[in-house]
Amino acid sequence: MAWKVTVLPGDGIGPEVTDEAVKVLKASGADIEFEFALVGGAAYDASGHPLPEETVEACKRCDAVLMGAVGGPRWDKLEPVTLRPEVGALLPLRRELGLFANLRPAKTMEALVHASPLKDGRNLIDLVVVRELTGGIYFGTPRGRRDDGNTAFDTCVYSRDEVRRIAECGFQIARTRSNRIVSVDKANVLETSRLWREVVEETAGVYQDVSLSHLLVDNCAMQIVRDPSQFDVILTENMFGDILSDIASMATGSLGLLPSASLGSAAGTRTFGLYEPVHGSAPDIAGQGRANPLAMILSAAMMLRHSLDSADHADRIENAVESALCERLRTADIFENDTKLVTTSEMGDAVVAKLV
Repeated sequence: MAWKVTVLPGDGIGPEVTDEAVKVLKASGADIEFEFALVGGAAYDASGHPLPEETVEACKRCDAVLMGAVGGPRWDKLEPVTLRPEVGALLPLRRELGLFANLRPAKTMEALVHASPLKDGRNLIDLVVVRELTGGIYFGTPRGRRDDGNTAFDTCVYSRDEVRRIAECGFQIARTRSNRIVSVDKANVLETSRLWREVVEETAGVYQDVSLSHLLVDNCAMQIVRDPSQFDVILTENMFGDILSDIASMATGSLGLLPSASLGSAAGTRTFGLYEPVHGSAPDIAGQGRANPLAMILSAAMMLRHSLDSADHADRIENAVESALCERLRTADIFENDTKLVTTSEMGDAVVAKLV
């Protein structure tokens, strides 16, 4: 029986890169049935809401969700803010689907080692950020608001159970890698971080084969730039993970290369998930064939591995991406003088051609 995947192309370059990921998935031979639905600004334009109920239902009846990107300047000033794509679509969708664990791998590809802004041997990166996705300051209760024209506030809230489940996910991922994990917080200042560290320490007692260390978030940001090779698994809360994963991804050379998975249970077993590139909708280059589809294609590979029980197909796609880059094919974001500039669709075609 075919796997069922709901595809949410989204806004800006989302539809372009999604087309290439679907193309590669079809060429891989994976047995998948695709259903397409609207989300984000495109959904607002069509229905008056960035997350229509029919989209939520389509996501709930499938095995995995593949999503492009949402948002753009044309929707940034919608009122109330819950009509804006990032606030009214992305965050509620994660909550509706119970997606609490965000995996963001950052790895230097051999063909792009010189694209990293880090030099002198510091450009070899192979880490994964495990980010808690449904708690913290983005979901605080009461929600952030302005009391008057001069004052605004947001509330950061974490429960012991929320921290424990993401910690368990992080430790289980560490077991599949090098049995090392660093937990990142701001325990010298924040009460939520002190709870975070306490629960992570408790969880570590169940995973005594995994080496645990702690870093404050500001020090972690410095260390990623100083020597990212020291990291393997970084476990952290929602906002810190959002920031640190972007730092790590840029250290590899381009946001256009980084995939992500948002899962509803611990990795390592087949589970429902939503898969999307780390980059945004980039409306300034939409429709020009300049977008890099590789992050979206690699997100599709993560989907095959974690949700569709198809690790072999995932390996083939990842190897095909590496092979296309070794042919010195480059989209505009990673173009160098001695490489060949290709369009979004041409890069997708190149990955298809390299599938073996």
